[in-house]
Amino acid sequence: MPPVLVFTMAVGQMIAIGGSALIGKRLGEGRKQQARENFSLFMVLCIAISAAFCVAGLVFREPIIYALGARGSLYDLCEDYLIPLFLLMPVAMGGVVLSVMFILSGKPHLGLFATIAGGLINIVLDYVLMGILDMGVAGAAYASGIGYTFQTAVGLIYFMFNRRGDLYFVRPRWEGRAVVKAFANGSSEMVTSLAVTVKMIALNIILMDLAGSDGVAAGAIVVNIQMLLSAVYMGYSEGIAPLFSYNYGAGDVGNLQKIYRIALKTMGILSVITFAMLLILAVPLASLFAAENADVLDLGVRGVYVFSVSMLFMGYNIFASAMFTALNDGKTSAILSLLRTTLFLLIPLSVLPWLFSTDGVWASLAMEETLAIVLTVHYFKKKKTVFHYA
Repeated sequence: MPPVLVFTMAVGQMIAIGGSALIGKRLGEGRKQQARENFSLFMVLCIAISAAFCVAGLVFREPIIYALGARGSLYDLCEDYLIPLFLLMPVAMGGVVLSVMFILSGKPHLGLFATIAGGLINIVLDYVLMGILDMGVAGAAYASGIGYTFQTAVGLIYFMFNRRGDLYFVRPRWEGRAVVKAFANGSSEMVTSLAVTVKMIALNIILMDLAGSDGVAAGAIVVNIQMLLSAVYMGYSEGIAPLFSYNYGAGDVGNLQKIYRIALKTMGILSVITFAMLLILAVPLASLFAAENADVLDLGVRGVYVFSVSMLFMGYNIFASAMFTALNDGKTSAILSLLRTTLFLLIPLSVLPWLFSTDGVWASLAMEETLAIVLTVHYFKKKKTVFHYA
């Protein structure tokens, strides 16, 4: 995913996660009309912000492309790809926001349908536009955009015309404090999304220095597997987060404690399963990304074994950030996310690779989650007297 789209999606997540936490709390408090007004306001802001990104991207596309390092014929390819992406930014960001709101409105299956169908449309159009019509990278961009458009259209139609649920579009009312609170609360999710790009850049630089192109390829294997499995934790955490927001707003301490206990047990089970899966299936998983290069495969498999221990802690760290965001404690969520994705990774990366070569890189990924779990446990204990989830 190009950095421009990564940034767009990260801002969309900030609006979606921060906004859903506030809306869920107000639904729990019984302030349904205010929740609908906030929802409608956040959607308008999403469209306005993404439209501004679209215009800025089109106007300043030349310096943006040069900043990405493209020159000569590569510049033309980047321009062909980015222009459609800039034009379709509003639907891409809108899809991110609406997918979270489906969960909050009690229709996660509809959001799942829209996401899967949008993805399938993308795949089919990739084949048609790039393969049959020979549109090149522009075809890939249009395919992605049309897939996002379908996903967003499903959400817009549902929330415009379905008036039987608690959440639907109404005339928005400006509420500055709500906007600031939601954006600040959701900033931790934006940081987490952006940190993936920063992580890849840092890993690529170090691995290129230590092991050349094979090291970079092995790093891609490790990070792709890590992202694939972390999506399980993120999906569960984002799915259960609205329950925390709603019950916190309703003041239902008993339900809040029950959800917290279930979440911890579920994360424990998922953590053990993913850890065991990496130990047992490291070779076939790595082979999905580098079956034809034995050197890269060996390096990638070793990396998977070394970082696999992080799977025991990653789920709890991701869940903690999502839970505190859902409880409208953006400060704690931001501290957890920021330290985990920056300091707790960059400090080991600045030391371990020079002591243990590529093993030090993989160990840094494990240290990131190991250091973060200490902070997570600290805040779990500290905040339980504030939110009464335990």
